[in-house]
Amino acid sequence: MTDLSNQLLDELSLDEADRPKAPPVPEATDIHRRQGRQLASIHSHYLREMAQIGAILARIEARDTPPEHLKRLVLSLDMAENFRVFGSLCGRECQVLKFHHDIESADMFPRIEAAGAGRFREIVAKLKAEHEVVHELIIRLSRAAHTLAEDPSEANFVRAANTFRKLEEVVRSHFGYEETELAEAIGYYLGSI
Repeated sequence: MTDLSNQLLDELSLDEADRPKAPPVPEATDIHRRQGRQLASIHSHYLREMAQIGAILARIEARDTPPEHLKRLVLSLDMAENFRVFGSLCGRECQVLKFHHDIESADMFPRIEAAGAGRFREIVAKLKAEHEVVHELIIRLSRAAHTLAEDPSEANFVRAANTFRKLEEVVRSHFGYEETELAEAIGYYLGSI
């Protein structure tokens, strides 16, 4: 595991140009590909939650709502309990996202590697490295949101908003890569997820 804690926020990004392409699975049928695309429906849940937070940030930045009202706005979402329990903007959803990645790294990826006779080793290594970036951003967002809840200043809002936007950018890119490169393998080797 790589220590990313000392990197600047702007340095926490995914090297999209360095992403390997998955080998084709010639035996995969359209049914397998449809099964593999179930991953996209799981990811869409996380993206909807992130869109809710993004909409609130946009309202605050447009000065429709002052930063001091962020906590009230977040608490009005379905995620209210999450915010109170975890003290972060994404609360439980970020924890669930981390759990989702842990399952992929510990179960799904090794199964695909084994079934694919190691042909997916580079893809899996890249996806695991991207998970580390996502997890570092989750940690930073949790800290920034906690600080914002304690002191809803403009500077703390900007820090939380920038961290959230970086997380959203990285997660969208990561999900797209994962869904594109693993759809056939998931459907063919795992049947579905």
